[in-house]
Amino acid sequence: MAHPLIATLKNARGNARGAILSEPLWGIPFNLYAPYFSVYMLALGLTDSQIGLLVSLGLVFQFFWGLLGGIITDKLGRKRTTFIFDAISWTIPTLLWATARSFYSFLAAVPFNSAWRVTHNSWTLVLVEDTDPEELVEIYSWIYIAGQLAVFFAPIAGLLIARFGLVSTMRGLLLLACVMMTAKFIVMNAMVTETQRGKIRMEETRHRSIFSLLLEYRDVLGILFRSPATLYTLGIHLAFSIANTVSGTFWSILVTEKLRIPAAHLSLFPIAKSAIMLMFFFLITPRLRGVHFRNPMVLSFLGYIVAYSILLVTPERNYPLLFLSVAIETCSFAVLGTQLDRLLVVTMNPEERARIMALFVATLVAATSPFGWIAGALSSINRILPFLLCLAMYAIGIVLVLHAARLPQNQLQTGEVASG
Repeated sequence: MAHPLIATLKNARGNARGAILSEPLWGIPFNLYAPYFSVYMLALGLTDSQIGLLVSLGLVFQFFWGLLGGIITDKLGRKRTTFIFDAISWTIPTLLWATARSFYSFLAAVPFNSAWRVTHNSWTLVLVEDTDPEELVEIYSWIYIAGQLAVFFAPIAGLLIARFGLVSTMRGLLLLACVMMTAKFIVMNAMVTETQRGKIRMEETRHRSIFSLLLEYRDVLGILFRSPATLYTLGIHLAFSIANTVSGTFWSILVTEKLRIPAAHLSLFPIAKSAIMLMFFFLITPRLRGVHFRNPMVLSFLGYIVAYSILLVTPERNYPLLFLSVAIETCSFAVLGTQLDRLLVVTMNPEERARIMALFVATLVAATSPFGWIAGALSSINRILPFLLCLAMYAIGIVLVLHAARLPQNQLQTGEVASG
């Protein structure tokens, strides 16, 4: 009997197939440069506070893009929006980053890169709207797997850094990212079609102005905040988003500056993450299909707490403890990421999913935006402090999951959350 993930890939058709097969063209270049991005900024003279400020400014722009995302997606269609805003949010910024000379170069890229909030909305709808909800966990698992397979190219970056230096290598990798990501957008656009719900919303909004559609957010806001399940989902996402924003920005800085791990060795950790995550997706994730969401999510948040507690007590150049921390964090993410994605999709009203998701994202980003600057200020005092903030967010996540699990079945809409 075929493994559930293998069966899902073989049977995938339409938009799900297009999204999965094109994903490595984005994932490979992203995972080549991403581990070094923060230290690249440090090498160009940026300070911890400036890096934190860029993160917060990015989140402010993401708020506005996120607010407009649902309207843009409805008016242009899911497919067209994804193609246009993928190019805006990745093709342009990678060029700006590749030629960056100072803080202001990175600042110029912020409004463009922040537009990924629009395409995240439209891309998600392309993926899920014509897909069987029962297949969502496996589909999202393949999206993560496609990205993780790309990480095995990361050693190339380490070798290039050792040979040519950090800044020169990063400039080359970012130019490569510009080319490959643009190719991905073209390939995916050729493989997917507009969703049935997307066609309906395009027709409904054809003769409506953006301003009039923005005014309707008052009604959508009521739908969002009258749903206990969606509110708890928002809170859980918020706790994870804050922690993920902080750790994603300052992990490599902590590891290189405090633990004295050479920058050329940073690529070893994404490889370890990918190997563990792939094993986890194939061996563990299929077993979660019939499990209530509470226990997997609580254990995942606890795993993050353990992982970062180990990170904070790791001595300089202690690779075994650092790898242990990374391993536990990776297992936690493999479960939590797919559960959060599915929880978000199934707790939203399908008729207003684009605008509810846009408002959800805008609220999430607005609440997260101060924490990039806060974490930068904390890191400038002591590079451990941002990770204490992460620990607090994970504890809050546990509390929210436990409360969400107590909701009556009918408040979880179709009940798919409880069975996923």
